[in-house]
Amino acid sequence: MPDDRHRSRLSSEERRAQLVALGVATLVDDPLEDITIDRLAAAAGVSRGLLFHYFGTKQGLHEAIVRTARDAMLHATEPRAELEPLARLEDTLRRFVAFVAEHRGTFHALVRGASAGDVDVRALIDEARDENARRAIAVFLELGHEDRPLLRSALRSWVAFVEEMLDEVQTHDDDADALTRLLVRSAVAIVAALDATG
Repeated sequence: MPDDRHRSRLSSEERRAQLVALGVATLVDDPLEDITIDRLAAAAGVSRGLLFHYFGTKQGLHEAIVRTARDAMLHATEPRAELEPLARLEDTLRRFVAFVAEHRGTFHALVRGASAGDVDVRALIDEARDENARRAIAVFLELGHEDRPLLRSALRSWVAFVEEMLDEVQTHDDDADALTRLLVRSAVAIVAALDATG
């Protein structure tokens, strides 16, 4: 049981952030739908009322957990503007592979469990997919490819392929490079195929 005196020294924002972090950590072993107000309160050693105060409902708790996990993933894979376009894409994907290897349970919950949740939670996941698609689109526009709806749709679908691969493949240090190269080449091949169609 946490020390009450220590708990009282935390600000409201710090306490809320601590509870959200505990919820994100729980995603490592459990699907989002199993994280309840009662369970998280017991794990944190706080009252149910405190969680209701911060999050309102179980749905509010889930949204906070997913938003935090999503933002951590996007931050960890932020493109490095100083790199050339394809090198930037490869670097971003390499860090994406590393993030998933380190946070597999959380990533799985984001692409599987959370995507099957309520509308607001699904919207948070879709925002991450849209951002990853924008990052890829920016690379190919910078390389001189025509900005057209088919390109945007194809690369949005490619993001789903990347997620599927990362969720299915158990990556290790010796195959992370091979997986990264495959993902880069798949994007290049998709855009090349689009160009070939005129």
